[in-house]
Amino acid sequence: MLTPDLLRSRFDAGLPYDQYVASGKPADQQAWREFAASLALTDDQKALLNSFTRRLHVIAVSGTWCGDCAKQLPFLRVIEQHRPDLVACRFLDRDMHMDFAKTLPICGGIRVPVVLFANEDFDFLALEGDRSLSRYRALAARQLGASCEIPAARTGGAEVRDTQADWVGYVERVQLMCRLSTKLRERHAD
Repeated sequence: MLTPDLLRSRFDAGLPYDQYVASGKPADQQAWREFAASLALTDDQKALLNSFTRRLHVIAVSGTWCGDCAKQLPFLRVIEQHRPDLVACRFLDRDMHMDFAKTLPICGGIRVPVVLFANEDFDFLALEGDRSLSRYRALAARQLGASCEIPAARTGGAEVRDTQADWVGYVERVQLMCRLSTKLRERHAD
């Protein structure tokens, strides 16, 4: 079970984004850094994040070697950088935390990234993975159609924009769960 004690211990075992990326091989670090450098929140996304009032803990099970992780998890960094007072992210290397990763299978496999969201008490809120809906749509369009994706192909602007919107949406969803929580509303008198 994803108990608060388990989630807190896994969060505490995780690394902040920059330390996590630095733990990878040089070529992997470069891929993460280049993609992250290309990202920026829209004004509407900034306004949305500025409306948040509840603390969130985010645990990402990942691999620095994973292309899907490198093309999705930097969005969490951008969100955290905008609201470090309310969004705290930690990253766990899947292979170093296989015991935990095995408890989070997706489609029968141990996949990455898998992202867990918890409230200020580390109560489980949601799990997302291994790709956002927009990322799946873009991959399906490339891989299930008449053409096949080239492994080193760059991610297009619309896919990046839509995937960023997905991740901001995931964070908004769990923020609203926290805002509407009876327990938290009583605690914060709102």
